[in-house]
Amino acid sequence: MTTFNRRVILRSRPVGIPTADNFAIDQAPLPPLEPGEFLLRNVYVSLDPGIRQRLSQVDSYVALIRLGEALTSTTLGEVVASRDPSVQPGEHVVGFHTVSDYSVTRRGPLTRKVDLTRTFCASNHLSVLGMTGLTAYFGLLDIGLPTSGETVMVSAAAGAVGSVAAQIAKLKGCRVVGIAGGARKCAILVEEFGLDAAIDYQQKDLALLSVMMREAAPKGVDVFFDNVGGIQLDAALACMNDRGRIALCGLIAQYNLRGPPPPLTNLFKMIAKSLRMEGFVVLTYADRFSEALDDLERWVNEGKIIFREQIEEGLERAVPSFLQLLDGGNHGKMILRLSDTYA
Repeated sequence: MTTFNRRVILRSRPVGIPTADNFAIDQAPLPPLEPGEFLLRNVYVSLDPGIRQRLSQVDSYVALIRLGEALTSTTLGEVVASRDPSVQPGEHVVGFHTVSDYSVTRRGPLTRKVDLTRTFCASNHLSVLGMTGLTAYFGLLDIGLPTSGETVMVSAAAGAVGSVAAQIAKLKGCRVVGIAGGARKCAILVEEFGLDAAIDYQQKDLALLSVMMREAAPKGVDVFFDNVGGIQLDAALACMNDRGRIALCGLIAQYNLRGPPPPLTNLFKMIAKSLRMEGFVVLTYADRFSEALDDLERWVNEGKIIFREQIEEGLERAVPSFLQLLDGGNHGKMILRLSDTYA
C-alpha cells in the first residue's frame, strides 16, 4: 500500500466564481494510525454546491477550508487498515472526509458502515441513500410538513436534492411545481420525475417569475423547498398561502456574489401571511438517519423515487466537475469514482 496520498487542495481563495487556478492536486505522506483510527481507500466522492461556501466564507456549518488544506466532502471508502476493533478491513464506510485517494478517520455520528448489497450501486450511498436523500427527506417532511392536496414548490428541482424532495412531495399527495434552468431540465421534471408543472427561471426578472409561479400554482403555494434564494425566494414569498412553510436548504444564488445579496422585496409577506421560514442542516437529524434511509430505500426499490447520478472518473476530474456543478451543467448528483472495480 502506498505511503503517499494525492489530495485536492485549496491554493487560493476564489473571488466570485471559482476557477481551476484556485485548486491543485498535491501529495502528502499518510500519517500512522492512532488507536481508534482506520484508513479508508476512497471509492466515491460526493461533490456538492455547499463546498463553495467553505472556500471563502466563515458563516458555514462546516469549518472554513484553509489555504493549502484538502477539500472535504462526503466519501464512501473501503477500510484497508484499522486500529479500531469494531471496524475491519474490507468493510465500507460513509463519512465526511478529505477529497483524496485515502482518508484517515474514526467512527462517529456521521461516519457509519454501509452494506453495499442493499443498493443497486455503491454510489447510491452518496446520492439518494446518502446526504442528498437525507437532506430532501428531513427538509421537506420535518420543516415543510406537506399534507395531501397542498401545493409544494421546489427550486433547483432538477438538482440532486431538489428532485428527491419534489418526488417525496408527490408521494405525499401534493401538487408539485419545480423550478429549473432551461427547457431541457424543465421537461425532465415533468416527463421523468412526474411533477405537475415546471418553471424555467432563466432570463426572468422578479415580476415575470412571480407571474409564472402564480400561473403554475393557481391555488397558491403551501410549501416552498428552497435551494437557491435570490429572486426565486423573493417571487415565491409573493405566492405563498396563509401559514405557508418555507424550508431553506441552500442559497446557491449568492454563493459566488462579490458583495452583499440584494434585499428581499417581499419579506413583509412573512408577517402578512403568517409564514414560517426555517433553515436547517441535515446533520441535526443524525440520530434519525436510519429511519429516513429505510423509507428512502423502500421508495427506490418500489420505483417511487427515481434519481440521476453523473459519475466522473478519477481524482483529476474533481476540479472540472466541481466547476461544472457550480455552473449548473451537471445532470444528476455529481460523484467522483476513484476505483474502477466498483459499479
